[in-house]
Amino acid sequence: MSYSVLVVDDEELTLRTVSRGLRAEGFEVLTAPSGEDALKLFAEERPDLILLDIVLPGIDGVEVLRRMKQANPAAIVVMMSAYHMVDRAVEAMKAGAFDYLIKPFHLADMIATLHRASEMLALRVRLRDDVEQARGRYDFGKVVTKNEATRRMLEVARKAAECDHTTILLQGESGTGKSVFAKAIHYASPRSAMPLLELNCAALPDSLLESELFGFEPGAFTDARRRKEGLLERAHGGTLFLDEVANMSASVQAKLLRVLEEGTFNRLGGTRPIKVNVRLIAATNADLKEAIARAQFREDLYYRLNVVPLYIPPLRERREDIVSLALELLQHFNRELRKKFTGFTPGAAELLQNYPWPGNIRELKNVIERTMILAPEGAIDVAALPEEVRDHVRSSRKEESLDDLSDLDVSPTGRQLVTLRELEDEYIQEVLAATGNNKTQASRILGIHPTSLMRRLKKEHTAE
Repeated sequence: MSYSVLVVDDEELTLRTVSRGLRAEGFEVLTAPSGEDALKLFAEERPDLILLDIVLPGIDGVEVLRRMKQANPAAIVVMMSAYHMVDRAVEAMKAGAFDYLIKPFHLADMIATLHRASEMLALRVRLRDDVEQARGRYDFGKVVTKNEATRRMLEVARKAAECDHTTILLQGESGTGKSVFAKAIHYASPRSAMPLLELNCAALPDSLLESELFGFEPGAFTDARRRKEGLLERAHGGTLFLDEVANMSASVQAKLLRVLEEGTFNRLGGTRPIKVNVRLIAATNADLKEAIARAQFREDLYYRLNVVPLYIPPLRERREDIVSLALELLQHFNRELRKKFTGFTPGAAELLQNYPWPGNIRELKNVIERTMILAPEGAIDVAALPEEVRDHVRSSRKEESLDDLSDLDVSPTGRQLVTLRELEDEYIQEVLAATGNNKTQASRILGIHPTSLMRRLKKEHTAE
């Protein structure tokens, strides 16, 4: 890719020499002999890179740099200065210059510096493209739902996203998509071009969680040989998503509370407070009020996190969405797996809708992917769905039928009647006894899936 460079210098010889060297390297070159001319070209032509001399007639180079950065903070400016003006070059670096060159310099050094600047520019373009792709992928408008509670939650989420300092607490069972909603909030917010970092609080022991979150200074603990920035620092200006926040220790909770109240924290082993500007989104599948009652979660931290609470309903509470979500996933895996499935038969759709989905959307996604890998292309029928889905629905229907017969206690002769369910339970126990309680062998003899057998035994145990 060819980048444009604005070269600003009041020496005609320098302009000609530098321009010739840059064009030989494939750059498009614009030139300006003064600060005023440079600012005009900067506004009109929007060059990718600027090579700017400090000593200029009229407005000097450092002031030109400040005005350029004010107009476009992302502008990449390389300063040029004589050796005796190093102090001004340092001033320019503090004002946002990318680098500086000491005159007289070799053309090779200048070209190397501008190539590094070009790489920075290319990285910014890639990051911008990534942000645009993520914004499209996690758009609120792409959430599939006919459920009224979910629609209301989405409307609150949209409004909360616009208030980029507001802390949000996502609540819901595992697998409901809390991480997806956190991303949607970030990319719908004014912070979308800044970092979004994630940390699963349940995945790390307390010591590692604390160092990941706050960072550490050299010597803070045995293996701390160099300074490390924590996620809070790296997310400065953006969003930090803390999943499973209920798993934080009391110590980490206290430090996080300080961040929310004061916007500052200390690295482990550090004494200097570090100020950050971070939007916090927390998520949990636990009941935090119950955790507060058991003294496992700080009440003051809860109220700081719970500024905007969002409850994501489990899939069993939004059955009207299940088939639509399944079709959306089917199209996704058609593209990913290069398949040509057309949909679901009415029987398969009914089975999907009646299954309780304890793993929520995550489980639904896994089931659709597994089915599409193993089944022949076309419409997915009942037989293609996993056995645990079919068995659960069959089991539910049997239980409903048995419940209808539960009022018939005795026969006309006075003999005690036994339900089919009781007969099945008795036979299952006999088979288990005959196999030495080998559940795999017993399920094979009974002709049911081991998962169904375990579920049946669990229900028997609960009933007792």
